[in-house]
Amino acid sequence: MGESFLIILREGFEGALIVAIVLAYLRSIGRLDLTRTIWLGVGLAAALALALGIALNTFVDGLEGDARMRVFAGIAFAAAAVLTWMVFWMRRQSANIKGELQHAIDTALDQGNVARALFFVAFFAVLREGIETALFMVAAATGADTVDILVGGGLGLLGAIALGVLIYQGGRKVPMRQFFRITGFLVIIFAAGLAAKGVMFLQASGDLRSANYAFYDVTSITWLTASTQVGKFLAGIFGWDPRPSIEQVLVWLAVVVPLAYLFTREPAPRAKAPTPPAVHAA
Repeated sequence: MGESFLIILREGFEGALIVAIVLAYLRSIGRLDLTRTIWLGVGLAAALALALGIALNTFVDGLEGDARMRVFAGIAFAAAAVLTWMVFWMRRQSANIKGELQHAIDTALDQGNVARALFFVAFFAVLREGIETALFMVAAATGADTVDILVGGGLGLLGAIALGVLIYQGGRKVPMRQFFRITGFLVIIFAAGLAAKGVMFLQASGDLRSANYAFYDVTSITWLTASTQVGKFLAGIFGWDPRPSIEQVLVWLAVVVPLAYLFTREPAPRAKAPTPPAVHAA
């Protein structure tokens, strides 16, 4: 439940953030007549993302044996890579996204093609997040209870919508910098767990051998295993395995340590350009 909640909350909020900023700006310039176009783009993108998610899940469910393990491994590695890219992309864009969207709307208004521009802004914002979510949910759902996935995803979606409404209303400010910093760090840990899970799938299929299939073993502690909600939560968010191979542990550390350092490191201040010497008239 925890992993689906986190992914849907963050992915949903990124899409909701863009839509809320566009709607709030249209309200400020008195062009709420264009909101129908935005919701049309949102609805179409959500439908396409849902169809892709269903198709991907159906394809995976039809696989058996080693082929299933290999596909799971590929999905886990792909999801981990996209998650990592998403975290650092949003870190770069979050500070300037509002101004860029408002500039794009002003340009579209000047050129007279604002309806089409707004449709594609909403469509691609939601479609990108929806496709990523479909990939992440399939990766997270391996070995998880369907009810837990649906409940966690539903709660995450409600949270994302609530945050989007707060952005639109503007009555209370959502601390976006802190939100993306905290969830970004958690997503990095989640990506490391997916990478470690990919290694586990390759070892289960026999494509990857291990120097030690039980780097440590705490399966005797029931609440740390997947048979309990605590164990499921730890496995979903942190990639916890009560009996991992040494390769799983090394891959987890190889993802978390450098990415956490790069993510939490403050960007170096830009050097100021030297002031040119004054030119005095003769």
